Amino acid sequence: MNDRDFLADRFEEHRTHLKAVAYRMLGSLTEADDAVQEAWLRLARSETGEIGNLGGWLTTVVGRVCLDMLRSRTQRRETSLESRMPDPIVSGASADPEQEALIADSVGLALLVVLESLNPPERLAFVLHDMFGLPFEEIAPVIDRTPVAARKLASRARRRVRGEAPVPDPDPVAQRRVVDAFLAAAHDGDFDALVTVLDPDVVLRADGGKALPGGMRVLRGRETVAGQAVTFHRMATLSTSRPALVNGAAGLVNTVDGKLYSVMSFTVTGDRITAIDILSDPERLAALDLTGLDD
Repeated sequence: MNDRDFLADRFEEHRTHLKAVAYRMLGSLTEADDAVQEAWLRLARSETGEIGNLGGWLTTVVGRVCLDMLRSRTQRRETSLESRMPDPIVSGASADPEQEALIADSVGLALLVVLESLNPPERLAFVLHDMFGLPFEEIAPVIDRTPVAARKLASRARRRVRGEAPVPDPDPVAQRRVVDAFLAAAHDGDFDALVTVLDPDVVLRADGGKALPGGMRVLRGRETVAGQAVTFHRMATLSTSRPALVNGAAGLVNTVDGKLYSVMSFTVTGDRITAIDILSDPERLAALDLTGLDD
């Protein structure tokens, strides 16, 4: 085995972890793969003998690449991912090791949406420190800040996350029971039953892609969301709903005449639905990997 092959093998040992970092930073599976590939190219061009902790070095490199990608979105005045749903991870009763890494620590769609609202340095400081345990001394050079300033960025991001991202109940059986009650109420078009299962401050986000002008539609409040009973009823009666895990939480994969129609993720807290995230963009649905549902 030559030196490059040895280096490639060592890099592969860290690939799953690096993609998990990039996914939290970017909310896009395709861009996460691009960031990991760029990290490999930078490693291949580096003097590896000077790298003491390869895992830590690669993590900061991926963080720097993701930071550049986030800033590039703004510089090109592109529509940010804040106006669209982050890519969901859809699986069956179990997930493969890469999926498990991507959705570990309750990285649900609701949390990813909040991460999209952070500015790039805040997001990097929070993700690298709070989710992956990197010390601020290593994070600071990536964002051209002092360790104290990096700590403040992470603290500010942490307050935002705690205030806006509900913490899901850990019991998958309890989650599924609540989602089943929602589906039954939707099938019946029962406004009162929907109100019962929804949290007073529930947030519904729906991303229909180009078919939905203005990007992601957001509704807030139990009565407002339950007011979509007619829409929910139409969805429940015209489509076939299959239980699935979406970013590790109870969700539904909905098909019409065998064709994928939407993916729904539910955040359940205290036996009430606190967030509903719906992806119905045909282009993005077509790119989803649903092989895990064969379990």
